[in-house]
Amino acid sequence: MALARIFNQFILSLSTTLVALLPFTFSASDSEALLKLKKSLNNPSALDSWVPGSSPCNATHGPWRGLVCQGGVVTGLSLDGMGLSGTIDVKPLVKMPGLSTLSVDNNSFTDLFPGINRLGALKVLSLSKNQFSGEIPSGYFAKMGSLKKVRLSYNRFTGKIPVSLAHLPNLVGIHLQNNQFSGRIPSFYSTALNSLNVSNNQLEGEIPSSLSKFSASSFAGNPGLCGQPVGVLCSSSSTPNKTSKNIIAAMVTLGVIILLLVIIIFAIQWRKKKQQVSDVPPSGISNDEVKVPVSNSIQAKTEENIKSAGSELKVSSPGNASVAELVLVNDAKGVFGLADLLKASAEVLGNGPLGSSYMVRMASGVTVVVKRMRQMNALGSEALDAEVKNLGKLRHHNVLTPLAYHYRKEEKLLVYEYIPKGSLLYHLRGDGGKSGSELDWLTRVKIVRGIAEGLEYLHNEFASRDVPHGNLKLSNVLLGPDNRPLLSDYGFHPLLNIDSLDRLFAYKAPEAKEKQTMSRKSDVYCLGIIILEMLTGEHPSQYVNDGNGGSDIVQWVASAFSEGRQAELLDTTIKGCRNSVGSMEKLLRVGALCTKTSPEQRLGIKEAIRMIKEIQV
Repeated sequence: MALARIFNQFILSLSTTLVALLPFTFSASDSEALLKLKKSLNNPSALDSWVPGSSPCNATHGPWRGLVCQGGVVTGLSLDGMGLSGTIDVKPLVKMPGLSTLSVDNNSFTDLFPGINRLGALKVLSLSKNQFSGEIPSGYFAKMGSLKKVRLSYNRFTGKIPVSLAHLPNLVGIHLQNNQFSGRIPSFYSTALNSLNVSNNQLEGEIPSSLSKFSASSFAGNPGLCGQPVGVLCSSSSTPNKTSKNIIAAMVTLGVIILLLVIIIFAIQWRKKKQQVSDVPPSGISNDEVKVPVSNSIQAKTEENIKSAGSELKVSSPGNASVAELVLVNDAKGVFGLADLLKASAEVLGNGPLGSSYMVRMASGVTVVVKRMRQMNALGSEALDAEVKNLGKLRHHNVLTPLAYHYRKEEKLLVYEYIPKGSLLYHLRGDGGKSGSELDWLTRVKIVRGIAEGLEYLHNEFASRDVPHGNLKLSNVLLGPDNRPLLSDYGFHPLLNIDSLDRLFAYKAPEAKEKQTMSRKSDVYCLGIIILEMLTGEHPSQYVNDGNGGSDIVQWVASAFSEGRQAELLDTTIKGCRNSVGSMEKLLRVGALCTKTSPEQRLGIKEAIRMIKEIQV
């Protein structure tokens, strides 16, 4: 009995020792594999932390650069933007069973790595923005059934899209844009696929019905494609015969001739009408229209020197005598009037669901943004004056306060300070999805906190409103100095026409879509979407109206938490995040709690801020 007891204690002690040493065994194996990989690369100076004798995941100054570790095991290899080239030696990586992510975006690799398809455990493969070229064999991905995300965009791949890629059973996202793929798009088997982009290739033929849920932007830049998503009917024959082409050409020519005749007749009548009124003496600014041309350069305008410069923004005054004045609601940028805007140069910034925006540089040196709102007719002049003046009284370091407005029955002008750095949307996605590289993990946490605090301020100031902000999304968060977030385009809910309210992003919340009800929790839902975007790098399907397609990010994150795989969703290319996986998961949970389907189950804004402040960075 004593001997048996001693033997059992020995076995237990040995087992405990082996379990304790297991991570170090993996680390040693990973270290050897990674050092062999480093030798196969050109210009590996960015990997100076990869040195023999140190543990990849437990080095003195943290994990080796470019690694993502969990439990002492390398699970991700993120070598983005390190100036690397050569041919990656895949053989050592096969000996790393924990490796699930391989990303080498934005380097100078030219040849598809031999044997990369031997990494059957990979879940994420990202090779975007390199110089890969040539055809990918049809069966190349046949043994990579674990893949969920594949990014091959911005390269020079040619030939057909590999059928084996389309047959991956667990595929969630596929990005092949800006290559030279040709032929037909294969039918993708995965029912979980929620992010697709094959734009700007040389694809042709009918888009498979299995991909009909994706927007036209997912297929843009492929003139040969037809089908429901792009709104082009697929004819029974691939090309019209010669006779049909001649008929079409003749019809087009006839149409152009008719159009030109109509334009000439209209121009003659307009000139006659202008001559008839030319003798009327001017009074002040004698034309009752404010014209802000939409060309790249806009000259000063009065009745005597209005010059056509492309299409024009016209805002008529309420009366017929003189131009209505600009109403200042905030003098933070000094005092200016409508005449100052008329004399300034301007250019178009963009068109949104609520109107157009123009950047105007006044002679005083002040630059402002003028928003032209055609859907803002719910209130009369006095009621709108009171509402906008209330907005002009707001003072918070995370809220952009309007400067002035101009009233006309059919449309309104809202004037804001110009913020040179632009919107958070641009900094996350403006350059092929890689513009957010300068927004490291610490910066992103600060931005999220600032957005939440600005939202809380609006909720306090407009406590009686159902949706104090109503339109919170990436494009309506501007980045000021030191990347300080500034909320814009808020408080429009009581001003908009009833038939235009669904253009507000808060109407993407489940309760608004299903029951047409709104609450402050609808704003919280919008905050949650922003948090999920900033952590995953995915474009939500909630933005389908902007033509960019996207993933059902809310359901995707909720499913991941229920299955305990939320770490897989995190964007490991974010700078400074390699030692912050735990903190990233905590913020991801805040986003998930803010986007619960039921408003009653969502976080309140105060609770969301408390949880964000508790995150260690």
